[in-house]
Amino acid sequence: MDELTRGFDRYMDLERNLSSHTRKNYLDDLEQFKRYLLENYGSTEDFSVSPWQHVDYLMVRSFLGTLYRRKLKKVTMARKLASLRAFFNYLIHRKEIRSNPLEAVSSPRTEKYIPAVLSVDEILALLNLPFKEDLFGLRDRAILELFYSSGIRLSELTGINEEDISFLQGLIKIRGKGKKERIVPVGEPAKAALENYLREKHRREPAEEGSASLMAPVFVNSRNGRLSARSVARILDKYVSQSGIQKRVSPHTLRHSFATHLLDAGADLRSIQELLGHESLSTTQKYTAVSVNQLMAVYDRAHPKARRGQ
Repeated sequence: MDELTRGFDRYMDLERNLSSHTRKNYLDDLEQFKRYLLENYGSTEDFSVSPWQHVDYLMVRSFLGTLYRRKLKKVTMARKLASLRAFFNYLIHRKEIRSNPLEAVSSPRTEKYIPAVLSVDEILALLNLPFKEDLFGLRDRAILELFYSSGIRLSELTGINEEDISFLQGLIKIRGKGKKERIVPVGEPAKAALENYLREKHRREPAEEGSASLMAPVFVNSRNGRLSARSVARILDKYVSQSGIQKRVSPHTLRHSFATHLLDAGADLRSIQELLGHESLSTTQKYTAVSVNQLMAVYDRAHPKARRGQ
């Protein structure tokens, strides 16, 4: 079982090009299923030789039943089934088994998810805060401006190196999910904030041999190490609190706001898909629901016959 698990991890990395985060989730789900099999269908010895040949759809459905009883979210259960489906497809690829027992198991229908967004006024309230003019104040301004200007993910922002930025062209190379790279444009306010921050960063900590390393991380902490995702989230929380915005705001909220505001301004879904780095257009289409909801709210407030009691 361990050998197959390691092989599955290599398969996800090299052939499916999945991110380390996705691979970890898949392996964790697989380990959970293995423990369930051992607890309910046999001892370790019983599963030491070709164990997966004996797994059928009834076992998978029984496992799914335990997830329902634990009241897990449907999206979590769907991911666990996707993990198992991918693993059994890998076993078929290796000729360990002939058919995938997950073919007879349907994933639970997930809830419709409409992402939370900030209004343009709320975004401006956040970005127009008085940031300190020291290294970390300039850094924080650059982080918030870049989030809203480019719509990049939190992990993508922390992974940016200095070599990835082209100030002349106003472009940044982003390493997204599944190790896929894309180029995103950056607006003038974010570009200016980045230039001011990096100028101060280089002035405070000049590189050895007289030139900065292009592989150096853009966003650093007080020890000059790469800023962590958790630290970025704390930075955002700090400024959201100062802005007076009465909403829970995460880095992903800024990404959702970026996409929704583009759509409201007339950008087409295909272009937004490219900017966000979505593999499927259906993932991007969730932003249309946000815009329609906002449109209906405006209609209800403004149209005489839309008001209650009319």
